[in-house]
Amino acid sequence: MLTILGNQPRGESGRFCDGLRRREFLKIGGLALGGLSLPQLLRAENAAGVNNSHKGIIMIFLPGGPPHQDMWDLKMDAPSEIRGEFNPIATSVPGIEICEMFPRIASTMQKFVPIRSIVGCDGNHFAYQCLTGWRQRDRQPQGGWPSLGSVLSKVYGPVDPSVPAFVGLSPRMGHMPWADNGVPGFLGVSHAPFTPNSEGKDDLVLNGITLDRLGDRRGVLNSLDRLRRDADITGQIAGTDAFTQQAFGVLTSSKLADALNLDKEDQKLRDRYGRGVNQLRDDGGPRLVDNFLIARRLISAGARCVSLAFSRWDWHGANFRQGREDMPLLDSGVATLVEDLENRGMLNDVTVIVWGEFGRTPKINKDAGRDHWPQVSCALLAGGGMKTGQVIGSTNRLGEHAVDRPVHFQEVFATLYKNLGINVDHLTLRDLQGRPQYLIDQNAYRPMPELA
Repeated sequence: MLTILGNQPRGESGRFCDGLRRREFLKIGGLALGGLSLPQLLRAENAAGVNNSHKGIIMIFLPGGPPHQDMWDLKMDAPSEIRGEFNPIATSVPGIEICEMFPRIASTMQKFVPIRSIVGCDGNHFAYQCLTGWRQRDRQPQGGWPSLGSVLSKVYGPVDPSVPAFVGLSPRMGHMPWADNGVPGFLGVSHAPFTPNSEGKDDLVLNGITLDRLGDRRGVLNSLDRLRRDADITGQIAGTDAFTQQAFGVLTSSKLADALNLDKEDQKLRDRYGRGVNQLRDDGGPRLVDNFLIARRLISAGARCVSLAFSRWDWHGANFRQGREDMPLLDSGVATLVEDLENRGMLNDVTVIVWGEFGRTPKINKDAGRDHWPQVSCALLAGGGMKTGQVIGSTNRLGEHAVDRPVHFQEVFATLYKNLGINVDHLTLRDLQGRPQYLIDQNAYRPMPELA
């Protein structure tokens, strides 16, 4: 947060002689940045260097493990206890069929790539592998592996000083490992995601000036002038460096606030995305389709990576009832997101990925649900200059395991990095011991050639 102080009583313990509390003199950057001050973040980003290009990624995590055989890989030749209740529909690409719950994605399949054969799942109910590409039981450098968004923050820095390079939109959930927006790992907290959730928004207060009034430049600058006058009495302002001055600029710019404010968006476009349901689904996330639009607005404003979680897909019971509730919302949100990016000329530069931590059991259980199945899962890709309009991989007749073109998580990450202009064969980042680390196991995995 940024605290801009007004008049304070003098003489109280822990204060400067003019009444300023030492702990309150300058609070900048508490908005879910791991305790790092915004001046420190800006300093670190500056050291990393700023790249003028603006490739980006929107990562949509489906907490709990979506059912691969009820989405992109229906098994109509399997027995009824495996096949389920959904039917396939034709898509805009001849020969590709997907679940009937996704008519809008089906109608624009030429822009998408379903992957039906994701392997290498950790098997844990965490977002970690979808955000880093690594399993938690894999070799970990000191400090841990960084998420993709943290890598982009380190390698490229911000596009615009007033917009964080890495933003996470996932809210708090009952099962917090699903709410993980990404970890900076050995890159340090200066590259953690900026998380403007409900608690964070409460921190964007400038001496009573809330996020809604952040665009009122005159009032903000008046408050800053008062801070500088008070600070000059103590001499503290002389001790601040250029990054602290830049931090003031971040919070006095309306660019980030505007990106988060959907009241500024065309309401017809909001309706096309769909509004969703703004409440947590059990111990998972809300079905908040608005976050897909916010993600696009953040990328447009200068963010390089936006991660978010949508609903709860851990359907041990009532799999098909819950699918009928959630899948149409996901369909409208993802289809409109890709359409929106294309209409703005951004689709070749922005990659969209939709996936979860693992798949679901082929056999439907006694509660009409599917249980955990780490043997194989699925993903949906779009944009990023990839060769779309194709399906990659397949599973056997019962959807138990990959039989054609198994695709490892790290192959997906190698592809995402390639789309973002990063050569995983050459780039290394130094861990906390100063050792160079490749972003993936580059001895085993490469970008997916089918998408080139």
